[in-house]
Amino acid sequence: MIEFKSLNSLSVYLEHLTKGRLWLKVIIGLLLGAGIGMLLNPSTGLLSENSSLRIADWLDLPGQIFMRLVQMIMIPLIFTSIITGIVGNTSENLKTFGLKLLLYFVFTTTIAIVIGLLVTLILKPGQYIFDLGGFPNSGESQIVPDEQIDIAGNIPNAISNLIPNNPMESILTGEMLGVVIFTIIIGVAITQLRQQTAAPIIRFSEAIQKICMIVVSWAMMLVPYAVFGLMAALLSRTSIEVFLGLGYYMGVVILGLIILLTFYLVLVFVIAKKNPFKFLKAIKEPQLLAFSTASSAAVMPLSMKTADEKLGVSSNISDFVIPVGATINMDGTALFQCVTTLFMAQAYGIELSIMSLLLITFTVVAASIGTPAIPGGGVIILATVLQSAGIPIDGLIIIIGIDRILGMFRTAVNVTGDLTACIIFDRFYGTKSNTKTLNNNS
Repeated sequence: MIEFKSLNSLSVYLEHLTKGRLWLKVIIGLLLGAGIGMLLNPSTGLLSENSSLRIADWLDLPGQIFMRLVQMIMIPLIFTSIITGIVGNTSENLKTFGLKLLLYFVFTTTIAIVIGLLVTLILKPGQYIFDLGGFPNSGESQIVPDEQIDIAGNIPNAISNLIPNNPMESILTGEMLGVVIFTIIIGVAITQLRQQTAAPIIRFSEAIQKICMIVVSWAMMLVPYAVFGLMAALLSRTSIEVFLGLGYYMGVVILGLIILLTFYLVLVFVIAKKNPFKFLKAIKEPQLLAFSTASSAAVMPLSMKTADEKLGVSSNISDFVIPVGATINMDGTALFQCVTTLFMAQAYGIELSIMSLLLITFTVVAASIGTPAIPGGGVIILATVLQSAGIPIDGLIIIIGIDRILGMFRTAVNVTGDLTACIIFDRFYGTKSNTKTLNNNS
């Protein structure tokens, strides 16, 4: 068996961030940014509209640099992490729970979408915006029902298209599902090589992981300034009334995420037979770091170390579940996409039929699996969901403005979902090699 260092050994690059209370700096940045943004808003009369927009562009700069740095290293980090996770699972465990893990992720994603549907249909956050006149609509992005995709007729093509015929194209376009499937196939093939042949590939993967985490640590230094600049730029460009009007929508998203988090805790208690409150206490560091960075991919090393050392999960489980989960298990993002789709339909005064809701559910499941594990990844894919439901995408420009705030909450929930999957699958397929275990009596 080929020996390699687990990705959790790279958590050293992230630990100083949690010890330095990065999450607190982010919250301070949000508050200060909100105050500065309101002062810079042209409505105060302190600056002209032109001057305010120019300052907002400079305030956006740290956030843009942060996002591009994370985007730059995301695919190589995911690629090498999945390969090392598979190589570490050369036993029958991978073959045993690989398909079940995928089905579990689809199940939890579906539950997240159902929660999103219910809270949005009941609370109707888009009605307030509609009463104010609704979002602007150019009329160009509306899709008439006859042009919508025939899902049932395209299922065979959709299945065959899961395997990318050009992996480089998937990498260049950021099509994460294709990248993941390609990586899994390559990883399984590597396990069939002789140790002498495969060793250089594993060493190369370890080196790429370390390089990526160094770049991540550089990017993390910008996070408080990025959040400050983002909030200041947002409030300097947006009227206070519109921003407050979107507060109800943000509250609905956060309420849905809290319900989803409660669902995870029920799974922890019922299936994994663990104390949910001690589970929450054990995972607070990756949760806070995920909240601060809004990138589940960047938090992977700390998530794996937490799973191994604080949750007592076998490394052969966490080394595979965490990288795969950070890529395709986007429950919080799926809920956000569902709520936002219905919110925009309500804001435009569009009545959705039962078939339209089913279409949204199917599309969100597929879209969330392919959502990049980076800041803003959810809103990038959201345009596809809106178009499939025949909803104009013009209002997305307003959602993009507040997406960074919601992204912090949903990323923390995504990371919680990955760690929940770890302890559930560890109960049935773990080797129990770890001595430190989370249980009801600990």
